[in-house]
Amino acid sequence: MFTGLVQDLGEIVERESTTDGARLRVRTSLTPEIALGDSVAVNGVCLTATEIVDGAFTADAMHETLRRSSLGAVDEGSHVNLELALRADQRLGGHIMQGHVDGTGEIAGVREDGFAWIVTVGADPSLLRYVVEKGSIAVDGVSLTVARVDDVGFDVSLIPETLSRTTMGEMTPGRTVNVEVDILAKYVEKLTGTSR
Repeated sequence: MFTGLVQDLGEIVERESTTDGARLRVRTSLTPEIALGDSVAVNGVCLTATEIVDGAFTADAMHETLRRSSLGAVDEGSHVNLELALRADQRLGGHIMQGHVDGTGEIAGVREDGFAWIVTVGADPSLLRYVVEKGSIAVDGVSLTVARVDDVGFDVSLIPETLSRTTMGEMTPGRTVNVEVDILAKYVEKLTGTSR
């Protein structure tokens, strides 16, 4: 389980793609805290550390992960948001996240609003049905609050701290981002029998 509070901005230092999937090596200051087999959220995608060497960890991404997330397109040199799994004795500062990306969205616009940025994310209606104004959403693994939502996308408003500590400060129109909707909304839908 994760909270969407990014702990480090990592860098993809090696990507090996094969017919079986992709192997990513990620440089991060978090390696002293990572053990083999640990879960690490990479742009919101839960991956398993399979090797830790020289300030970087390696993780495998299977075809399902590459199809459903933006990790299929990350290259060497790309920055990624990193978060270690939540420990039971930690504060839940963001919102409950599983690292199971529901789909991708596309940055439709970025504009300044005082010291903040408002980022508009276009998304499929199958995702937007779970998005509510002032609700929680994860974009590239960052826990955010929905400022506005309509039939084609949603807005999030970002403070300078978020912009400087995460990849959100690199957002430009056309960029693909991972979206994880609030898990509670999906469970409520299932339990009430309203799922399509």
